[in-house]
Amino acid sequence: MSKSPGHQQHPNHKVEETAVEGNVRVAVGTQMLVDSGDVILVREDGNPPRYYFPRSAVRSELLQRSDTTSACPFKGAATYYHLVLDGKVLNDAVWSYEQPYDEHQALKGRLAFYDDKLPEIVITPKPA
Repeated sequence: MSKSPGHQQHPNHKVEETAVEGNVRVAVGTQMLVDSGDVILVREDGNPPRYYFPRSAVRSELLQRSDTTSACPFKGAATYYHLVLDGKVLNDAVWSYEQPYDEHQALKGRLAFYDDKLPEIVITPKPA
């Protein structure tokens, strides 16, 4: 893609990506959405820690593409997905950077969950 304008304008802003050892799981109620050992933990100044999962590890039949998009000056344009579980919809519960800026190519196509905004989403273990 290109260099991040956010990192160019705010070089002290940290967005750190770390490979996670062991498996991380995401569930809503009794439904397991993902259980993966290929997870990236992102720690970004001003934001809660986030796990990013490979798309192939997430139960895609539970995802419905949303019209919502957003732009992060550090990571790029995000696309959103609703979670549809047993007839209940959790709006914009999941997002992905399909074409992240050069500095964050490791996040390309991975999915993250809004467990802080939607308490139904439980991620274990919680990032320390």
